[in-house]
Amino acid sequence: MTADSAPRNSLAEAPSAARRASIDELLERAHVVALPLRVPFRGVQVREALLFDAPFRWAEWAPFLEYEPEEASRWLRAALNYGYSPAPDVANPWVPVNATVPAVDVRKDPEVIDALMQRYPGCTTVKVKVAQKGQQLSDDVARVSAVREWFAEAGIPDPKVRLDANGAWSVSQALEAIDAITANGPLDYVEQPCATAGELAEVRRQLGARAGSLAESEPEFSTGSFPVRIAADECIRKSADPLTAVTEVIDADACDVVVLKVPPLGGVARLLDIARTVAPRGVAVTVSSALDTGIGLGAGLEAAARLPEVGAVSQAAGLATGSLFVEDLAPRPIVNGRIQSGPLVPDATLLREFAASGKRKDWWFDRLKRAYQHL
Repeated sequence: MTADSAPRNSLAEAPSAARRASIDELLERAHVVALPLRVPFRGVQVREALLFDAPFRWAEWAPFLEYEPEEASRWLRAALNYGYSPAPDVANPWVPVNATVPAVDVRKDPEVIDALMQRYPGCTTVKVKVAQKGQQLSDDVARVSAVREWFAEAGIPDPKVRLDANGAWSVSQALEAIDAITANGPLDYVEQPCATAGELAEVRRQLGARAGSLAESEPEFSTGSFPVRIAADECIRKSADPLTAVTEVIDADACDVVVLKVPPLGGVARLLDIARTVAPRGVAVTVSSALDTGIGLGAGLEAAARLPEVGAVSQAAGLATGSLFVEDLAPRPIVNGRIQSGPLVPDATLLREFAASGKRKDWWFDRLKRAYQHL
């Protein structure tokens, strides 16, 4: 369902949009929902979010539960900038997306990969979660191998496989894991293998040194740049100043790709500013979801669709997370590996069915008041 028509222009969002609404108005426009997930994601089985019936577009505010008010306020700024600004025109509204495979145990459930991949029709890029607490490297190897086998059985050659370790590995663990997993096929990139930019740079340096040695011993071998690219995520978005963090990460030769999410950056315009900064450095951009519902995905899809405007090299976006929900309030179907950008409105019946009430609603309203003070 598309949003009601509203004035449209070519601007990402007005800088003052986050200040347009009083806290009383926001509380009046707010709807708290709790959506069950098909499989646990980041240790969460039910995703809670606060939706705003904003003047121009429905918007979503859903900082993860552990985030303090100051950090959550960046997410709030992004939501208000989106909902209180008109939707821009984009040259191509269809955004290529990747599939996402959580840290499932394929040995206990051999059919789980097929069940997951059926939700991503036409996607030939897949991000696989690895380094889950309580699991071993062998679990990660088995999971990635099962993904490769699925593509082979489907007759899809050369899928792009990404890993996401959420900064859980040390440098030595990252190199060991990359060796083990690439033994069965190439990787597109490894997202945040270690926690710090310095560690990412060291992983990247050692991978480059290996590639150089191999090229010397086998002249027919060509790496292009590195055999496995490194992507930076948490060390950028968790920074108090993400734009400065991006510059520091790139100056440290720590990444080939930056993974950017609209909510923690404070809005679409901020993400595009960062993309504009990295483009001349030859660093690619992947726009990703923060486990957003179909409403929240609107901002990320807008940003991804607008990357060509700032000269950024885009990747298949990590914005197909709606399929992780048992039921989404505003589904965004995947068509031939792509999702259409643009604002949506939630289904009224589902909005009532999945509404949070009582203590959870009160908790979110109180959280909103505290985050608002930091705008």
